[in-house]
Amino acid sequence: MSSSLFSRPAWTGIVVCAAILALLPILNLAFDPGHALHVSSYTVALIGKFMCYAMAALALDLVWGYTGILSLGHGVFFALGGYAHGMYLMRAIGKDGVYQSHLPDFMVFLDWKTYPWYWSFTDNFWYCMALVVLVPGLLAFVFGYFAFRSRIKGVYFSIITQAMTFAFMLLFFRNDTGFGGNNGFTDFKRLLGFTLSAPETRAALYLLTLAMLVGALLLCRWIVTSKLGRVLQAVRDSESRLMFIGYNPLWFKLFVWTLSAVLCGIAGALYVPQVGIINPSEMSPGTSIEMVIWAAVGGRGTLIGPIIGAFSVNGLKSWFTAAFPDLWLFALGLIFILVTLFMPQGLLGLTKRLRKNTEAA
Repeated sequence: MSSSLFSRPAWTGIVVCAAILALLPILNLAFDPGHALHVSSYTVALIGKFMCYAMAALALDLVWGYTGILSLGHGVFFALGGYAHGMYLMRAIGKDGVYQSHLPDFMVFLDWKTYPWYWSFTDNFWYCMALVVLVPGLLAFVFGYFAFRSRIKGVYFSIITQAMTFAFMLLFFRNDTGFGGNNGFTDFKRLLGFTLSAPETRAALYLLTLAMLVGALLLCRWIVTSKLGRVLQAVRDSESRLMFIGYNPLWFKLFVWTLSAVLCGIAGALYVPQVGIINPSEMSPGTSIEMVIWAAVGGRGTLIGPIIGAFSVNGLKSWFTAAFPDLWLFALGLIFILVTLFMPQGLLGLTKRLRKNTEAA
């Protein structure tokens, strides 16, 4: 880990950025539209979405940047956390749906008469919050155990993670799985009795997301600067040498892989009520690849870099898809190629290199 990354000026920058982000929903509520200090509801919702993406990128950096495990399937953990929370939000709609039934509209449309067994207890908020953690965590633990025990690594591991997320995407696209098929979950009304469309509710969700992002950053930093973090970096740099001196990498890799999946699931759960929809497209291989690009653009193995990358790439995406909607994927591919060739350490590495050149001059 770069010592300069968490120097006093760096921490000052993190605190200032967090304070500015926390101020945005306050300005949205405190000032009327048209006022010079007013921040639009659209901007607040957009930044809230970016923070969810940043948390997912941070989770990926924990396994890729520090442990050397390149995952092309983190989109499935993000989506499963979103679906677990979405189940509660769908139950909270009650009879306010189009068909005024206690069942979600998509189930009524498909002529379902009752909830499937795996929807049991999903009207309980805390049960669904447990699912947000347990479902991605259990999937990651089982998948990781068999993969790491078989010593699958490198590009082979990346390929099977992509196959996993593609398989889940196809499964959730089916109408008979009970998750809304192609349309997924949408038209949410309430969360814990609070109206989701209310500015105060959206501000609370935004601030909760910011708090979770900062908490995840502190947790990841504590891990990578501990003895455990040194072992994880040894796994990345020379796993065979680590085994030679008596360590079993399996459980270290499994721990960080499962924790990363849980963080991704929490990010997905925070994403759903702010964006208002969750569907199988969040499980597409392209979504997982975008997460890798966020980490690469910002600078993997730095923790703060992937957060910067997630904000930068998604900010550019918001502008690009409005100005040139048909060209975004080409632009995204070009960004990844340019970063790989000319900025292998990402934006943070480029900043550090420019600073050194300035000091040398």
